[in-house]
Amino acid sequence: MNIESSFATQLYASARRIAPAETPAANPAGKAAEGASFADALAAVSGEMAQTLRAGEAAAQAALTGQGDVQSVVEALTATELALQTAVAVRDRVVEAYQEVLRMPI
Repeated sequence: MNIESSFATQLYASARRIAPAETPAANPAGKAAEGASFADALAAVSGEMAQTLRAGEAAAQAALTGQGDVQSVVEALTATELALQTAVAVRDRVVEAYQEVLRMPI
């Protein structure tokens, strides 16, 4: 199994938990779903990322003290690396969008 596809599957599952999709049949009045706001979703994702980073650090410390096995350390550090790459990619997109807004004529 590819570790990136596994991580993507986990992110998709967590996104589904944060903001479940609503079908028009489930919402006949056409009103917006009462769910988590974007800020709440962003806070939840950043909290999960911080937790992943802490788990990676804990696994690395356990390996240094001889308490952790190699496989769990590699898995934790890979998950940490993917979380960090995701955060950097999101940051780059936000900066790019901000710069695009600045370039708009008034």
